[in-house]
Amino acid sequence: MDDLLTELSQRLEKVKLGGGPKKIESHKAKGKMTARERISYLVDQGAELLEVGAFAGDGMYADEGGCPGGGVVTVMGYVKGRMCIIVSNDATVKAGAWFPITAKKILRAQEIAMENRIPIIYLVDSAGVFLPMQDEVFPDKEHFGRIFRNNARMSSMGVVQVSAIMGSCVAGGAYLPIMSDYAFIVEGTGSVFLAGSYLVKSAIGETVDNEILGGASTHSEISGVTDNKYPDDKACLDAIKKVFDKMGHNDKAGFDRAEPILPKKKPTEIYSILPADRTKPYDMLEIIDRLVDNSDFEQYKELYGQTIICGLGRVNGWAVGIVANQRKMVKSKKGEMQMGGVIYSDSADKAARFIMNCNQQKIPLVFLQDVSGFMVGSRSEHGGIIKDGAKMVSAMANSVVPKFTFILGNSYGAGNYAMCGKAYDPRLIYSWVTGQMAVMSGASAAKTLLQIQEAALKSKGIEVDPEKEKELLDEITRKYNNELSPYYAAARLWTDGVIDPQETRKIISMGIEAANHAPITERYNVGVIQT
Repeated sequence: MDDLLTELSQRLEKVKLGGGPKKIESHKAKGKMTARERISYLVDQGAELLEVGAFAGDGMYADEGGCPGGGVVTVMGYVKGRMCIIVSNDATVKAGAWFPITAKKILRAQEIAMENRIPIIYLVDSAGVFLPMQDEVFPDKEHFGRIFRNNARMSSMGVVQVSAIMGSCVAGGAYLPIMSDYAFIVEGTGSVFLAGSYLVKSAIGETVDNEILGGASTHSEISGVTDNKYPDDKACLDAIKKVFDKMGHNDKAGFDRAEPILPKKKPTEIYSILPADRTKPYDMLEIIDRLVDNSDFEQYKELYGQTIICGLGRVNGWAVGIVANQRKMVKSKKGEMQMGGVIYSDSADKAARFIMNCNQQKIPLVFLQDVSGFMVGSRSEHGGIIKDGAKMVSAMANSVVPKFTFILGNSYGAGNYAMCGKAYDPRLIYSWVTGQMAVMSGASAAKTLLQIQEAALKSKGIEVDPEKEKELLDEITRKYNNELSPYYAAARLWTDGVIDPQETRKIISMGIEAANHAPITERYNVGVIQT
């Protein structure tokens, strides 16, 4: 665990450097603050801050020189006591150009703002679409254009959007700040236009510099495109603070909160409870006791369907319903030995009922994943594992209360789905440093893929000797294990990040506080339940 936490710290420090020390130096020489400095100055000092998508783009786009952090920093934090989402372009990474992962990360930030109805702030400093990859950024439903669609949708929903143009703001990207409720601009460094001077010259033959074309004076005094201009970054950020200082308050969803109490059992003991070997058993209740207030957890149907633990507790005062995979071997009353981390018919049935109860009682759901999948074999098939699994998925997928997911260990196959994986709209989803996600375990996948490769070679008349077989297996295992990494998932935004287990309580608390800004208007309806 020490090694994993050290790796996490080192990776985060590297991400925070963005395009590197030289790029940062060049950026600051223009009189500009960095993306992270802007956020740090804007948010309330001493208040909680949660970064979303820190590892986006990690290890991707090697041929293009990489895109650390996806070229944008996104956080959930507080400005003048108001919870909000902040999106800050990092111009030290390819001048803030938009890679495919950049668009995906900004869309994720907007999704959080829309679901929770909390304000969003855009700190714009971007050269626009990364042209060599325009076909992966521009035309599709979940590409660049979706961001402006969301601008319009949020405006109609009453979600406040405030923009500051603090650097380049080019082409289609110009619509993002101008579709916001407020559009501020920094003199000397901020500019916004549909086409820069070079493109204007080539398109219509006009010679004009960028400042006259779309600088702060032009848009604040002539066109009226921006609301006000400010002499520097700090003055512009101060203006945003003044907007937030006078903002009205939303209706609440009404989730229950009591006085927060720290767990009675030390949360740091989680480090020694989790085994290094992800196939080894442990008692998930010991983890839960170190996450909930006062280590007080009320189990639901404690003696039935024991491979899934369900129950009620509080996290930082907020009432929560917890659905967690039990990782130790258990014995059912029928005498069946059940493997930890596997979902059986009885546990799926219990979880479905508990999820429905939480929706009935307006209690947010927390999923703690360490799941290998559903039980297979003739006994389980004859017992109706598919319909019981479908019942759990239906109850969870149709939930109207907010859901939060944490991948503690394994997250394999349909188990990922039933335990509220990314496809099922958790408000936030984070992986512990111990997490790993794939369609099946590395060992199982490697052996299966090896058999497929051997069959393909034999069909060509090539016999595989034991030495070659071992070489193939090692190569497949190495590749698959890399894809199991929590950083591989976080790079692609399958999760919102990789965290130290100690951050779990903060994320749940901030997540429910954000969700509490959005009253539940939809009736809970599970549809047809398989019985």
